[in-house]
Amino acid sequence: QVQLVESGGGLVQAGASLRLSCAASGGTFNRYAMGWFRQAPGKEREFVSRISGIGISTYYSDSVKGRFTISRDNDKNTVYLQMNSLKPEDTAVYYCAARSRYSDYPARPDSYNYWGQGTQVTVSS
Repeated sequence: QVQLVESGGGLVQAGASLRLSCAASGGTFNRYAMGWFRQAPGKEREFVSRISGIGISTYYSDSVKGRFTISRDNDKNTVYLQMNSLKPEDTAVYYCAARSRYSDYPARPDSYNYWGQGTQVTVSS
């Protein structure tokens, strides 16, 4: 049973940076690919980024590529999302997710087995 806890969200102005953290427990961390998703009011849950179990492979949505960076520290059982040049349209609840199976569709929410509770990111203009 894997438990995920996000932290690091907050209220910032456009152009600012935030780093989100997701602490994992209850599993063998390096066996899980980790993803970040976000959901704004009235919108579907949206894929943001994914990182493979040992951090070699990363993948980003077009909307965040070049601004966000996903990373992980397996010694600390933690995955990070560094968010730079934030825009108002980045405002959402950000969720950490984990899966143990390989997926040909890493952007699909239903490919992930475990989810955190979410952390709010609000970007003002």
